[in-house]
Amino acid sequence: MSAPHPKYASNDGVIDAARAALGDMLLGATETVGEIRLDVKRENVADALRILRDEMAYQQLMEIAGVDYPERPERFEIVYMLLSLTKNHRLRVHVSADEMTPVPSVTGLWPVAGWLEREVFDLYGVLFDGNPDLRRILTDYGFRGHPLRKDFPMSGFVEMRYSEEEKRVVYSPVKLAQDFRTFDFTSPWEGADYVLPGDEKARVPEARGAPTPLKADEVKK
Repeated sequence: MSAPHPKYASNDGVIDAARAALGDMLLGATETVGEIRLDVKRENVADALRILRDEMAYQQLMEIAGVDYPERPERFEIVYMLLSLTKNHRLRVHVSADEMTPVPSVTGLWPVAGWLEREVFDLYGVLFDGNPDLRRILTDYGFRGHPLRKDFPMSGFVEMRYSEEEKRVVYSPVKLAQDFRTFDFTSPWEGADYVLPGDEKARVPEARGAPTPLKADEVKK
């Protein structure tokens, strides 16, 4: 007997209904691996989401996520994930954006969008026009850059530490020694052709006692 699991409504007719309801605001609609994706114009995203909420009964905004494609002219995608409680159905709404053009805020439709838009702004740098409190939410207010951009260095630009001299938290530029920038791709089974720091201590004369067993290539046939 299989374990019970939630049953989701069928996708049949959803794309046709979305095309009829959104009209020219809809750029494209696809179904992949059982999920509906709607691409809408950036300037119409608030109106499109209002129609999906009021006319197609997608009452809840579950999440807003950002995606970065640096090779695209409009490198960012903003993804709105909607849930219909009455239909037990989910769909995604995608909007493209760049670094300078703001995306209309949907805080007037769902107040929770205020926090979600702040997160996308903090991590990707996407601006939201109409958000009443667009501040950083995960990084520090003095943080420079946006951590989830694919051109942002993984080590960051500054590091935070506690200074015993100043008795407070201080920021300083990240400085990595060149030793940490080199990589050794030698097979661990073959071993490196140099001595790692500390390994020289292990090279001690063989202690008296039982002889070291012969290696496979030293065994006489």
